[in-house]
Amino acid sequence: MIVQICVGSSCHLRGSEKIIEKFQKAVSDNDLDNDITLAGSFCTGQCNRVGVTVTVDDDVYTGITPENFSDFFREKVLNPIKESKG
Repeated sequence: MIVQICVGSSCHLRGSEKIIEKFQKAVSDNDLDNDITLAGSFCTGQCNRVGVTVTVDDDVYTGITPENFSDFFREKVLNPIKESKG
């Protein structure tokens, strides 16, 4: 799974650094280092008034914040990986 966190100007101002830190910790805490490739990306053109844009494989999600990160990670990253492993 490839997860790209936008680090463009708008997302940077909306906290992409914190989202990157949360992703790094969540990947490590869930022992997913071999399952997920984390990468930064420049603007995807999906700027939102709140939060950061994150692309998981080919799906783009906007509005990711420290407050909703845990739910997002569980629903869009962790659960799909668990399902693919059977």
